[in-house]
Amino acid sequence: MRTDTIVAISTPPGVGGIAVLRLSGPDALSIAEKHLLLASQDSFLIPRRAVYCHFDNLDDVVAVFFPKGYTGEPTVEISCHGSLYIQQTILETLVADGARLALAGEFTQRAFLNGRLNLSQAEAVADLIDAVTPAQHRLAVSQLRGGYADCLRKLRTELVDLTSLLELELDFSQEDVEFADRNHLRELLSTLTTQVISLLESFKLGNAIKNGVKVAIVGPPNSGKSTLLNALLNDDRAIVSNIPGTTRDTIEETLVIGGTLFRLIDTAGLRHSDDPIEQQGIERSRRASQQADIVLVVADLTSNDAAVEQILQESRNHPCLLVLNKADLTVAPSYGQQADTVRISALSGQGIDALKQALYNKIDSRNHNDTLLCNLRHREALLHVQKALEQVQNGLDGGLPADLVAVDLRDALYHLGTITGEVSSDELLGNIFSRFCVGK
Repeated sequence: MRTDTIVAISTPPGVGGIAVLRLSGPDALSIAEKHLLLASQDSFLIPRRAVYCHFDNLDDVVAVFFPKGYTGEPTVEISCHGSLYIQQTILETLVADGARLALAGEFTQRAFLNGRLNLSQAEAVADLIDAVTPAQHRLAVSQLRGGYADCLRKLRTELVDLTSLLELELDFSQEDVEFADRNHLRELLSTLTTQVISLLESFKLGNAIKNGVKVAIVGPPNSGKSTLLNALLNDDRAIVSNIPGTTRDTIEETLVIGGTLFRLIDTAGLRHSDDPIEQQGIERSRRASQQADIVLVVADLTSNDAAVEQILQESRNHPCLLVLNKADLTVAPSYGQQADTVRISALSGQGIDALKQALYNKIDSRNHNDTLLCNLRHREALLHVQKALEQVQNGLDGGLPADLVAVDLRDALYHLGTITGEVSSDELLGNIFSRFCVGK
């Protein structure tokens, strides 16, 4: 842990009404008070109270002193006017008096090292800063307030108990004593495995909320896919033409529905083609469909295209919506029951609100609680935990001695500890906190 004092501008770069500089470390108060002239009779900053004062002869500022701030160290936050000159001059003055420019994410890293946050909560801080939708905000706040961390802590406690029972036997290996009832161990192991699998299964939803729900708009040529994209966005984003094969590449745009970010991907029409460029577009369409969280299969109601049934069949492993377009012109043919169905007219806007609600329901209707896995690093660690628990189960079923079974349990504990920070390395921490902004 560093023992020097760091400083950074915590507000975004550029000109604004107010800018905030954060000073944290053992000398934060003494460095700040060299330049702060209080407007009242007080000769020093009062803890946790906003104080109006002058910073040298440069600017009128508001300063707040926290004996144990966000980092767990003495911290002074100075709010000044947003002039770039004022910000830079205050920063240079504080550095000249002994502070050091903070590294990316160093304030949050110190909060972690000082025990104010565990590692999963520290990563949630970055997610909270990056949140642009209500759903992303709710997910980040839930992680930051410890709901996810509490779940991991419970998992770890149960793993420690399980490991302890087995390792106790190692101290009495010469007496051939079993302290841990093997049936009881199997029950505990089954419960732990179920919890880990439940977290892993929540990753698809958690990742979709965090990074946006991928929605592939697929269908035969001229079914109205590009018109639908424009209607959803209420913007003339994609070229629309009666000529089949107009869309040759994927077009991606974002849309917020019910506070959740959706990534809409318009694709080339799926058909047989001898055109090598169109073939590449069709291949990209199929790839987008395979990688999507939701597939919108667009069918033209004015033609009973047999390709629609084939596309529905290819999309059967994904949450799917059958969008019957041009509903203002004709009645719907039967396309089977493989998908939920919404009737629309992309040209007139009929049914677009219903389609948006159906898209939202595809995400919102999935059963889940507040504990969602949304971090890829955490998912990789939990996959290792799951594998280690499977090896423990195999060891118990195969009658392996306690010392060999305990090795796999310790491996599970290790990987679980990398999520919360009980186990960490300088390289891991450097990689995580380097993605933060400097002032956080």
